[in-house]
Amino acid sequence: MKLVLATKNKGKIAEIKEFLSDVKGLEVLSILDFPEDKIPPIEETGKSFEENAFIKAFTVAKATGLPALADDSGLEVDALGGKPGVRSARFGGEGITDAERNKKLLSLLENVPSKERSARFRCCMVLVVPPEFEKYVAEGVCEGYITTEPRGSHGFGYDPIFYLPKYGKTMAELTRSEKNKISHRGKALEKMKEIIRSLVND
Repeated sequence: MKLVLATKNKGKIAEIKEFLSDVKGLEVLSILDFPEDKIPPIEETGKSFEENAFIKAFTVAKATGLPALADDSGLEVDALGGKPGVRSARFGGEGITDAERNKKLLSLLENVPSKERSARFRCCMVLVVPPEFEKYVAEGVCEGYITTEPRGSHGFGYDPIFYLPKYGKTMAELTRSEKNKISHRGKALEKMKEIIRSLVND
């Protein structure tokens, strides 16, 4: 079975490929393995992580004729009323770097005491399988706190400012295998992996 990851994010592609590497009979591709004009531009217009993930997976499954897996994930900060949420990837404006995005978020929390800086990463994964375009959904959540400054060089996105009290580290200070075990994407992938495994074995 061939599976297309509906993302161009190389960090995410590497993470998911590694996670699914022990599923026998599965070949994992991504949007990057197809000509640019094969897959139309994807507008993430959903109001929830699940809606956005479905839009991405459906678009790619339709364009390639292959099962497509998409995730939409983001950071929910309690002191900001759950923001940036579904706008996590576009928070602070288009075309800015992860570091600039993190800096903007930290500036909004400047006067918020540490115990009120609770946050969570939420991930929703959607698999769409042609020709009937059946939809399979898995979700994962990882709770933590927002630091006052970035720490660590692994990971991507908000990882350097997301602190995990249990580990005494930010997400960006964990190795990829440590992160995969506890991250929101890791938890969603663990559930999705079982769905994929059963489809491969059908």
